[in-house]
Amino acid sequence: MANAVIMPKAGITVESCIIGEWVKKVGDQVKIGDVLFTYETDKASFECESTAEGELLEIFFEEGDEVPCLVNVCAVGTKGEDCSSLRGGSAADAPAAPAAAPAAAAAPAAAVACNTKAQAVIMPKAGITVESCIIGEWLKQIGDEVKIGDILFTYETDKASFECESTAEGELLAIFFEEGDEVPCMENVCAVGPKGEPTDCLKPGAAPAVVEVAAAEVAAPVAEVAAPAVEAKDGAPVSPRAAKLAKAAGVDATLAVGTGPNGRIIERDVQKLIAQGVPAKAAAVAAEPENEYEDVKFSGIRRAISKSMHTSLSTMAQLTHNVSFDATAILNYRKALKAAGGDYAGITLGDIILYAVSRTLLNHPDLNANMLDDNSIRLFKHVNLGVAVDTPRGLMVPTIRNADQLSLLEISKAVKELAAECRDGAINPDKLSGGSFTVSNLGSMGVESFTPVINPPQTGILGVCGTIDRVRKAADGSIEIYPAMGLSLTYDHRAVDGTPAARFQKELCQNLENFTTLLAK
Repeated sequence: MANAVIMPKAGITVESCIIGEWVKKVGDQVKIGDVLFTYETDKASFECESTAEGELLEIFFEEGDEVPCLVNVCAVGTKGEDCSSLRGGSAADAPAAPAAAPAAAAAPAAAVACNTKAQAVIMPKAGITVESCIIGEWLKQIGDEVKIGDILFTYETDKASFECESTAEGELLAIFFEEGDEVPCMENVCAVGPKGEPTDCLKPGAAPAVVEVAAAEVAAPVAEVAAPAVEAKDGAPVSPRAAKLAKAAGVDATLAVGTGPNGRIIERDVQKLIAQGVPAKAAAVAAEPENEYEDVKFSGIRRAISKSMHTSLSTMAQLTHNVSFDATAILNYRKALKAAGGDYAGITLGDIILYAVSRTLLNHPDLNANMLDDNSIRLFKHVNLGVAVDTPRGLMVPTIRNADQLSLLEISKAVKELAAECRDGAINPDKLSGGSFTVSNLGSMGVESFTPVINPPQTGILGVCGTIDRVRKAADGSIEIYPAMGLSLTYDHRAVDGTPAARFQKELCQNLENFTTLLAK
């Protein structure tokens, strides 16, 4: 039987999404978890994974189409199966799909809770693994008039920043959380409605009211025609893909005519703008007097880093070993790769070290592990290698899954793809978890030695340092200069003793000094 894959509901206020790119084509074989297509809300880009296995039988919507949430987007099943009954259907018509957002059914309840005409606006769930968000700035204040779609406040996860639009119209009657507060997803944040309406029953923690909701109100939305084009102006919503294209082309995206939902400017609108030859808008910068200092609140990701690092240092018995090795072999191999050209030219010294770490860790399971509690440890059979990435928002650590089974070239490509997603702010939160060991590379900054902090619940982290020239006695008694690269290993002494940690570093140094031999294994 053919199964439908639906358009996910990427947030409680999201009613429709725009298909970005089809990754799979009709006729392709699909497994559960394969990425079928990318899609956009007006806040971020996502990937839709298949909830069925078989052949991609039919695609119901094309790239650029606006699709209501929970509506069937394509059909997957056995070759030759009839899937006409799934075309145009909603989630209610299709077999149960485990990836469908369970929060969808709860959405109407927030809008009709308790005996008041006031409506609650909730904290959106900005990702399947996101449990809470931090309120950044309130753009509306109590007493302000609010329309549906007006931005009420900004909020942050530990990965990115977003804007929360009002799902109700009227006066902003009450604000339940202040700037800087951490709020659980799907929790009521404020109340909007007619002036003077009570809001106490909407406050978080208030006794829930018994509300009857008509079945028709809970049903998945029916496909609607995309909103007509609206001429954009300053402040018009711009999709992430459109903003990225506009920045690359040097044009002002807000000059485009938005054809997305509610006049949102999407990628095709910017493409049309570029084709028309519209120049970039000159930014008007008002001169302001220079202050002696500036007080800046931590961003969401900075707060997450702060909390994680403090937890790491206050709950673990951390110790750091510093060693160095002769980097001649990997420097020469890097030169050979660069001379070979093509994809090989992009392999870096950092990639080479990641490859060596992924192979060496297999012989040291206590370092390729997660602490479950003070009395137990989880030892991984494969190496899920975390790689520290510096981004404009702060440090992120994406994970290369099963790095020990990847080639050097595959590791190099994986690192670049994950780093690009982190810097663009478009990475799936699930790719930032599940690591068994982390590598942090400060070598390009000239750091000779440092103390990396373990990423909980891992038991170790390797710091890669810069290369410096050192002197040693050669076999013939003469003095020679060689390039030495430092490696700083921090480990949790609760799980790993000093001697086993030193053995790991010794074996890693040997593998790097004889890298071509390691490749042959």
